[in-house]
Amino acid sequence: MIKGVVFDMDGLMFDTEILTYRLQREILMRDFGIEFTLEQYKQSIGVRTEDLISLFKSVCGDDFDNALFRVKCREAYVSYTDKYGVPIKDGLFELLDWLKDKGYKIALSTSTTRKSAERTLRISNTLGYFDALVCAEDVKNGKPHPEPFDAAAKALGIEPESCLALEDSINGIKSAYSAKMVTVMIPDLIEPTEETVKKSKYILKDLSEVIKVLEEEK
Repeated sequence: MIKGVVFDMDGLMFDTEILTYRLQREILMRDFGIEFTLEQYKQSIGVRTEDLISLFKSVCGDDFDNALFRVKCREAYVSYTDKYGVPIKDGLFELLDWLKDKGYKIALSTSTTRKSAERTLRISNTLGYFDALVCAEDVKNGKPHPEPFDAAAKALGIEPESCLALEDSINGIKSAYSAKMVTVMIPDLIEPTEETVKKSKYILKDLSEVIKVLEEEK
């Protein structure tokens, strides 16, 4: 019986992956003279910030100033979302309201830092829905290791097997599956691979469909 639901954040709750890509592409071309493709960006999805250094060095060269790039990206993201808010994925509030009404525990498991995650949740008016947050600095091992989802289950006081995990990334599905949660993939920029199809109990088109899944899992 499912007692808790664990959400990923970017690309799952919010349409922020494509936004981040566009901002990064603009900065890399304008300030560094480097082309950056969507396929290259997809390799970074579901990866912690500190693990991205080697990825961007492979794309931009060993002398690439990753620290300066991250500062510029953060400034651009904050500026954009201060002005326009955070783009919400279809069905998010419908699902969150339903979960609260039915008494499910709700956690976040994100590769983003706590400061960034809490800001995104605050400006989207979703922070109050969550009983627990597990962010990048809360775990030693990031996704695809099971620790982020194990930590979320522990924070909720629920066995992982009694949690539904909602993810859009390959690393996220691997992490939730290894933690023995009921895995649900809602693809964003990355289509399911053969491996993620095998490791996802459900593959859905948007968050509103999760309600039907939970009714079936009773």
